[in-house]
Order: sequence, then C-alpha cells, then structure tokens
Amino acid sequence: MNATTPVRSLRDWLDRLSGDGRLAIARPGIGLRHEAAAVANRLDGRQASLFPQPGGHPGTIVSGLVSSRAWMAEALGTTQDRLVAHFQQAAAQPLPWHERNSAPAQEVVHREGLDILKLLPVPTLNEHDSGPYISAGLMISRDPETGLQNVAILRCQISGPDRIGVLVLPRHTDNFYRKAEAQGRGLEVALVVGVDPACLLASQAIVPLGHDELEIAGALTGQPLDVIKCLTNDVRVPANAEIVIEGRLLPEIREPEGPFGEFPQYYGERAKRHVMQVDAVTHRRDPIFHMIVGGGLEHLLLGAIPREATILATLQRSFPGVEDVHLSLGGVGRYHLYVRLRKTQEGEAKNVLLGAFAAHYDIKHAVVVDTDVDIHDPQEVEWAVSTRFQADRDLVVIPHAQGSKLDPSGREGVGAKMGLDATVLLDAPPMKFKRIRVPGEAEVDLDAVLAPGADWRAVIG
Repeated sequence: MNATTPVRSLRDWLDRLSGDGRLAIARPGIGLRHEAAAVANRLDGRQASLFPQPGGHPGTIVSGLVSSRAWMAEALGTTQDRLVAHFQQAAAQPLPWHERNSAPAQEVVHREGLDILKLLPVPTLNEHDSGPYISAGLMISRDPETGLQNVAILRCQISGPDRIGVLVLPRHTDNFYRKAEAQGRGLEVALVVGVDPACLLASQAIVPLGHDELEIAGALTGQPLDVIKCLTNDVRVPANAEIVIEGRLLPEIREPEGPFGEFPQYYGERAKRHVMQVDAVTHRRDPIFHMIVGGGLEHLLLGAIPREATILATLQRSFPGVEDVHLSLGGVGRYHLYVRLRKTQEGEAKNVLLGAFAAHYDIKHAVVVDTDVDIHDPQEVEWAVSTRFQADRDLVVIPHAQGSKLDPSGREGVGAKMGLDATVLLDAPPMKFKRIRVPGEAEVDLDAVLAPGADWRAVIG
C-alpha cells in the first residue's frame, strides 16, 4: 500500500472516507440513548458512521473514524507496515505548534446560561452507563508552574448543565491538578471534541511529563499544528477543532461518576471523581460531535498503537533482536503482547518477556515468537505456541505484580503476569521446525487458472 497525503482536520478525513464509500450516513433522528452507539458498533471496522440530528438535536454525531490500522496509517500519510515506526519518530522529534489569532474552533461562542446537553448532542453509549458521556474529548491542561501542556482522552460524564465529572488517572493531568490544588485554585483545562486523526493518536502517546502531545500531532502529519488560545484561560487548543469546552477542574471537590463501559469491555465502577466547571463553549458553525463507543475498535486501536511504539523502543534498547511488537485486539489492545524476536542465544526470549512486563504495567500475557511468525495474525501466534512451546520449559509466571486497575480479574490493579517463550531451540535439527510450503503458491494468478461458472459434470465428461 502506498503512502497518502496526511489529513489535518476532521472534515478533510470525512471527505476522504466519503469519497470511497467508507462513511455511512444514518437517517435523521437516530436516538441519542444507545441507538446511535448500536448502529456505530454494527458498522465498526467497516464504515464510519454519521448521524444528522440525533434524537431531534440540531447537531451531528460521527463515530468510527479510525477503526482500522490501515485507516490510521492513511490519515497520517504513511503505510500500515510503517505505522508504529512513524509514530516513534514523531514522538522522538515533535514539531512546536503554531499559534493563530483566530480559528474555526471559535466561530461561535457561548458564555452565558450554559447547558451542555442543549448545545451538544451528547449520547449515552453502553447499557449501564450512568448517562450521557463525552467519550472522545481531548482533555488539554497546562502545568500551573511551567505552562507546559498535556493532552489525554479522559472519560467525561455530563453531571449538570455546566458541570462534568472526569475520571483523572494518576498520570500527567493529575500531576498538574495536584500543583494547582496545592495553590488553592482549580486547574485550567479545555475539553476538545472533533479533531483530526493525528491529534487523536498523539493524545495517547506515552511520553515523559512536560511533552506536549499537540507537538507530536504536528510531527505525525509533517507540519506544525495550528492552535488557538482559549477565551477564558491560557490553554492552547487545535485551531480546526469542532468543539472546545473551556473550564476548570475544581479543587477539593469530588462528585459521583460512572459506571461507564471501558476498553476491557466491562464497566468502570462508580466513585467520587474530579469535577470540571464549564466557563465557555466555542465551536465551528454546524459542529460535528465525535463519539467513541467504549470497547469498540476505535477505542482499542487508539490505545494500542502508541503503546506499541513505546514498548518497541523500550525493548530494542536492551534487545536489538526485537523486530516488532503487537498488542492484539483479543487482549483489548492493552493486555496481550506479541513480540517478534531474531533470537541469538538461549534464554534471550525469557529476558525479553521480563523486559516487556517492565515496559508497561498493563501487559498481562506476553508471547515471544521467531521471525517467521506473523505477530499481526492471532492464528499464526497460536500455531507457534501450539508447536514450539512447552509449559515446563518455556513458561514465565510473575505473581502479585502491578497491572491494570480496569482488569476485573485482578485485585485493585494487582495480578499475575504470564510469559510464553514460543521460539525454536537454536540447536534444533534443521528439518524439525521447517515450515511446510507449496512452491509457487503465492505467485498463482487465480483469475488465469480458474473457470468461474463451469459445470463440473461437463468438464469431466
């Protein structure tokens, strides 16, 4: 597949998808409560979906924008086999953003009498979600000491007309919040909905504190990202965004949030969470609201690809024989890692497994295979395990290790790690693990050799 021109706005990407039949347009009035999410899930991975006037609201919803690796690569102007390497390079060499004085994201401004559900068509997604959620919003915050920004996708429950419950995980946004809270003030933030695929993917980058993911977004498309300063605070947001919700994460205040359908395809529990007070809403004319259905392909892939880039770089620093990694969809794009290794020493694969578990705490099960195995094909990996792995020799188990707090089988984020060395023994006889192959199979031109529609009785008579 050849590389394409990168897209730099949501609307450009919708034009691309629509141009070759990858965008399905629903009839007006599809329901906001579950119905839009149900349609989006049925189309997931095959077509993006656009919902005009959902639930009688004058707005528009879109979903399934990046529900395949091929689509993601196309949107970034690269190829699928280069996608992880392309992301690695962008994260290592970010481009400073370019600030504008005016932007489409601020064509329409609302400051008084704010009511989010009247302004925006916010859907309710999974069956037991506690209510309408902004599921594809980029939460952009600024370090109150340095002014450096952070970008993350956080789940956001509409708790009142101008109040949003936010699940803030113990990462960079939380670091900024604690600094602001220690000063007795709220953390200035912006919740941005409706951005290009590069901004979406960059928001999930695993980088050290102080790295602005909007600069990675620019590097992903090869051009500095245009940004605009918010009207009520100093946060900079993508200039071509569809919707920007400006506000503050309030100090010392926690209110109930959840449950919400999460990426493991279970519900994140209800608990007291941070609260965002909304100060203003700006948007483009006729804004498009992006919806990510919890646990769908878009949700899983946005988390998987940046993690793969980080894990691969981490492993390659210690193990130059590691050629590729893959977080499988069966492992919800987080928990199951496959590693392709050009092994040179016995025992090396087990060290790689230990390195993989250290690279990201979410990894629960890891499999190391040889270079002849396609790690992007789960059937190939299963075949390698079935024919090259022996549990008494090749199994690594690490009990009581840190894992994902969203894994329902763990205990408050503590569980076991399991690694499988499914590589061939280096001293094995050459023919013992030789894969069978029919010569010329890949080169057969089926159109030239097959006779469609022929009657078998006629051809043998």
